Amino acid sequence: MSQIEAQTDTIIALSTPNGVGAIAVIRLSGSNAIAITNQFFRGKNLLEVTSHTIHFGKIVDQNNNEIDEVLISIFKAPNSYTKENVVEISCHGSPYIQNRIIDLFTSNKVRYAKAGEFTLRAFLNGRFDLSQAEAVADLIASESESSHDMAIAQMRGGISNEIQKLRQELIDFAALIELELDFSEEDVEFADKDRLKNLIYHILKALEQLAQSFQLGNAIKNGVNTVIAGRPNAGKSTLLNVLLQEDRAIVSDIAGTTRDVIEEVININGIAFRLMDTAGLRAATDAIEAIGIQKTMEKVNQSSILLYVFDETELNLTTVEEDINSLYKDGMKVIIVANKSDKYHQLHDNIQANINQEQLELNSFYEKFASQGFTFLPNISAKQNLGIEQIKISLYQLVVDKSITISSTIISNSRHYEALQGAKNALEQALQNIDAQISSDFVALDIRHALNHLGEITGAICTDDLLDSIFSKFCIGK
Repeated sequence: MSQIEAQTDTIIALSTPNGVGAIAVIRLSGSNAIAITNQFFRGKNLLEVTSHTIHFGKIVDQNNNEIDEVLISIFKAPNSYTKENVVEISCHGSPYIQNRIIDLFTSNKVRYAKAGEFTLRAFLNGRFDLSQAEAVADLIASESESSHDMAIAQMRGGISNEIQKLRQELIDFAALIELELDFSEEDVEFADKDRLKNLIYHILKALEQLAQSFQLGNAIKNGVNTVIAGRPNAGKSTLLNVLLQEDRAIVSDIAGTTRDVIEEVININGIAFRLMDTAGLRAATDAIEAIGIQKTMEKVNQSSILLYVFDETELNLTTVEEDINSLYKDGMKVIIVANKSDKYHQLHDNIQANINQEQLELNSFYEKFASQGFTFLPNISAKQNLGIEQIKISLYQLVVDKSITISSTIISNSRHYEALQGAKNALEQALQNIDAQISSDFVALDIRHALNHLGEITGAICTDDLLDSIFSKFCIGK
């Protein structure tokens, strides 16, 4: 049975987390939800109460044996989350009580809900569109103020309104092209091709702006994998501890102290950075260290930001360059941290000539990597907490586009991003066909493809497979 067809029966699920708690909430939805609940409720007649009211009573089984004292919340269609009759049973949080109540209902014409089925019904019944439905899952999973605010904005229709407006503009013009095709034998032209091109340019610009917001949106939603790498004793673990403001990693003068990957999260202006302190890069001295270095490379491949740390007192820029080249992958953002500046200046207090020469080497090094878009931060001392704020600022700036703010309409869903790319490709093809004076049939087809891609975002165009894929990721009971 497809997801679209499976919305006529009554469903039930636990809406609060599994396990023992003070209370648990069991939710039912369907045309018969109130009537079936009324069979096992001893209190007011639920068929006669008004919507959005709460009633105290008892749930009893088929033999009139009391299961629990409960509060029943009634939400009558269409003024409910699913736009169906909805009942929420607040009972004591014993898993035994929860299971007794759910088993009672599933033995009496009620089906256990699939993952996300309540929200699926809300979508199918027109409560909100598909992008808003997906925002419900994002809201539940939000771990920061920024991810919460972004999910709320999307639930309120931020993305939907943008997409629907652009889609309607295309639909209006597509209708004129379709009309042309109906009168093709009369050689009548209803659609002004120059106006169509301007419209496509306008829509492409808007789609590009939305697509560019995906990096920020994805970072707010999922966090940014950031690997701290470098040679042994470069100060990687000290830097991690200072950024976290806690002693999370063991710090020692003994090279190779970090054997496993240590992962922690730091929040910078609403963006979660998943910091990973890794084993120092060198030829392994034993099997355990070799595994640690292997894990380092695995984490590097999973990361979008490389925070490379080197010891400024052991200045060997050739080695630094070799390390970075071996770690870098396409699309990776890189911050190079020259650490231990406090120790460096102590060693060179009376040797100004050495400082000047090595500063020239650093400047040359900086200019070379700056030309590749890398960020270079000299004069950092993790031990003395010098330059740490600059590292945080640099991390944040690598993620946030200055033209896009958290208050903008932001794409955070990879499915939406892919649909935007598909729409852009279709419209760019339409422009090429217009310039090449190719038949309006092909231009109309390109515009239909663009409309379909945009429709996939809001659910104006959707399939059972798409719905199954999206809602199967929801928790049961939502």
